[in-house]
Amino acid sequence: MPTPPAETRTEPDGATTLVWRRPYPDPVEDVWAAITESERLGRWIGTWTGEPGVGRTVAFTMTGEADAGGEVAEPVDVLITACEPPTRLAVEFPENEADRVWHLDLRVEPDGDGAVLVFAQSLPEGLSASDLDAGWRWYLDRLAAALAGTPMPDWSAYEPA
Repeated sequence: MPTPPAETRTEPDGATTLVWRRPYPDPVEDVWAAITESERLGRWIGTWTGEPGVGRTVAFTMTGEADAGGEVAEPVDVLITACEPPTRLAVEFPENEADRVWHLDLRVEPDGDGAVLVFAQSLPEGLSASDLDAGWRWYLDRLAAALAGTPMPDWSAYEPA
């Protein structure tokens, strides 16, 4: 089941947040491990090094772009703003090409024997919702493939026209 497009939410301050909801048949603890443990994270998006903790930064290297014809990015320092295992992780992720920060909030909710990942990102100024939507749907489907041990989805099925 592919990840559906993002819902758009307008915050009280007028900011726009994009929200993706992706169910997985895996238990909450497995989904949590896949989004927080460097080795498991590396199977679908990238790896991190450092000493994690709220208020600390880890060096994150995005490796998944290589599967879309890009290059492995230089590490960036990602600030952990919230961490409530096994249900919530929030980070501030600097964008390399622009002087802006992506605010990401990931929540893992139980859903029967499985889990739903609720992934939210505030829409940075100068970026379109459709560009972010394509990339994050691809990554969330890559997470599904990593959890299931199946082949990774092809970026060309997601690439904006």
